[in-house]
Order: sequence, then structure tokens, then C-alpha cells
Amino acid sequence: MATGDLEKKAKEAFVDDNFELAVDLYSQALDLDPKNADLYADRAQANIKLGNFTEAVSDANKAIELNNSMGKAYLRKGIASMKLEEYHAAKEALTVGLTLSPGDSRFTRLVKECDECIAASQNTASLSDVINQSTNDGQPKNEISQQYEAVQSKPKFRHDYYNTPKELVLTIFAKGIPPENVHVEFGEQILSISVDIPGEDAFQFQPRLFGKIIPERCKYIVLPSKIEIRLSKVEATAWPSLEFNDRTIPQKIIAES
Repeated sequence: MATGDLEKKAKEAFVDDNFELAVDLYSQALDLDPKNADLYADRAQANIKLGNFTEAVSDANKAIELNNSMGKAYLRKGIASMKLEEYHAAKEALTVGLTLSPGDSRFTRLVKECDECIAASQNTASLSDVINQSTNDGQPKNEISQQYEAVQSKPKFRHDYYNTPKELVLTIFAKGIPPENVHVEFGEQILSISVDIPGEDAFQFQPRLFGKIIPERCKYIVLPSKIEIRLSKVEATAWPSLEFNDRTIPQKIIAES
């Protein structure tokens, strides 16, 4: 089969959410055309969907090596690096991508998220330094440790979301939550999130969603710094808000490049 035919079938598989097949078809196409930067960038996107973030970074790097002006390669490297919590590398890639595609708001939003994650990491490190210094200055270690533990144990419940053609991706910024403490249920137009926190009241979030979803195709993953929830939409529309609002109208969106 010709490279163009394999690429076409890979794109069709991706649109049908058959990401494993898409990766396989892109790999076959790359065997025939190993210098094709677009194929590497598109395989990176499929690998991201599968959660193969290390492979996605590798594919994006290869695409950049072959074509260093390809905005989507930097975008996919940035997204995959963020999934691996490599925020400095992600920001570097996204910043280059922003210079190549200044009108693409995805770069601006993701760079901002990188900055927030980097700042949160630095704040944690700074607090640890304060504990060590305070102990050296004579303040009781157990008192400082209790203050530190109180800050560390308090989860971050800020949330954000973004639209893709077929999904809404919701992120709950909660650090250090064990996966077994997170409970997520999907309904036709409702999402139920419960996070058990030892010694504290459970965090509950149960919004009525803006649009209907396909529960059996929704999923979530718990990472060290956040909970990522992927809601599979019934209709390919851009939700103007996460929660239902009868005063707003969804907009049709086109597939990402």
C-alpha cells in the first residue's frame, strides 16, 4: 500500500478513535517514508491519545528534527511533556510553537499552565528550605513539620478544561492524591467526582454537564499533580462552559490539525 493511502487510513482510524490502529498505520507509512515529518507529528498525536507519552515526545522530536518550523510538532511535544510532568521541557517547546503560530490560543493556555505547575513545584521546594532553616535557627522541628504537612495535605481543587472535536478534557489540580482515593462516575449528562482525603471531608464535585456524553467512552487518570478526566461528547460541538446553561449555545468545531 502506498504511503498516501496508509496516511489516509491512519487519519480515518484516528477520527474513529481507533488510536492503536492509527499508530500502526502511521508506523507502516513511516517504514516507506522515514523522512516525513507530518507522519511523525501525527503518530505523536495518536500516541498521546493512547497515553504513550514518552513515545509521543520521541515522535515529536523526530518531526522537529525533520522540520523545525512545524507548529503542531511543538504542540504535541509540549502536551506529552506536560503529561510526563516535565514542565520546563514542555514550556520550551510550547514557547517555540507560539512564535510559529501566534494566533493559536492553545499555546498561550498551555504555557500559562506550565508556569503555574513550575511555580507550584518551586513553592513546595521553598517551603522545604524554610523548614530546614527554621530548625537550624532553633524553632522546634515538630512544629515546623506540622505546618509543612498541613500545607502539603491540603489539595488544590482548582479546575480547568478545554475542548477537542470529540471530547472535553477536564483537569482537577489536586496534588498527591492516591488513585484509590479518587472515584469518578459518568452519567448521560452528569459527572460525579469524589476524592477521599484522610482526616478531612471528602471533596465532592457533581456538575450537570453542558452537553450529553457517552459514559462508556469516558475515562480518567490520576497523576501526581492532577486528575485528568476525558468526557466523550455525543455531538461534536465546543462547550462554552463545563456546566449546563440554557442561555448559551454550543458552537460547531472543526477537527484539530
